Amino acid sequence: MKTVQISLNSIDKVKSFVNAITQFEYDFDLISGRYVIDAKSIMGIFSLDLSKPIDLAIHAESDVDDIMNALAPYLV
Repeated sequence: MKTVQISLNSIDKVKSFVNAITQFEYDFDLISGRYVIDAKSIMGIFSLDLSKPIDLAIHAESDVDDIMNALAPYLV
């Protein structure tokens, strides 16, 4: 598992982020304080405070380089 910080400070960024990670079969969790949300859930993402960076937990054993390339526009 790898954890990175991302910023999703606009509706368009949230939509493109979800589209980018749904191409991978791995699980992704967004962690904000004590809340853990499925990162592939647009409704779940909008329940978080998006004004500050959020931790993204990537549950992948392989393809990490491809995932990081897809996440590049969102990394803090």
